[in-house]
Amino acid sequence: MTTSARIRILAVDDHPLMNEGLATIIECQSDMVLAGSACSGRDALQRFRECKPDVTLMDLRLPDISGIDAMIGIRSEFPEARIIMLTTFARDMEIRRALEAGARAYVLKSAPADELLDVIRQVNAGKKKIPSEIAAHLAEHYSDELLTLREVEILRYLVGGNRNRDIADKLAIAEETVKAHLKHIMEKLGAIDRTQAVAIGLRRGIIQL
Repeated sequence: MTTSARIRILAVDDHPLMNEGLATIIECQSDMVLAGSACSGRDALQRFRECKPDVTLMDLRLPDISGIDAMIGIRSEFPEARIIMLTTFARDMEIRRALEAGARAYVLKSAPADELLDVIRQVNAGKKKIPSEIAAHLAEHYSDELLTLREVEILRYLVGGNRNRDIADKLAIAEETVKAHLKHIMEKLGAIDRTQAVAIGLRRGIIQL
């Protein structure tokens, strides 16, 4: 197969070993070629402009901005960009945000190479692909009521061990308002206390450390 007929792939990951592994897997395929690589979200946009890939493999966690934000940046300039999110974690809120932002697929880094290659080919063919393991994580909480932006903001402050009064001061709202938000947060997450609410928020990708 000629180089021009191959699936041109851009790999975005800040771990050299991961990039090398992806390069090895891709270059062993007769229908694929590694068109470029990037190690940060901002670099990803520049490399995308340069190599015009057919499919982009985007790490969710990058050193400057998130993979989701990098994808939004790319798709704002190239709406037809086909991007596969790659991550170590299967967190339902991150999956939901990625798909809503236009990701064509979401794959765990622990997936077998054959599965990743199959996803690349399907996405290149214009399809969307959500592996069963990822779909199960998404479905588990899909009907749950979402936290509001203010509730997410307060949940982030809980990570730092802030008291209600501290949070109220930081947000310039009444302490009673903070208490009301905390009540709603714990109801929506099914948490019995602040510590469990933080743990659930981190596990589901609602907040990050």
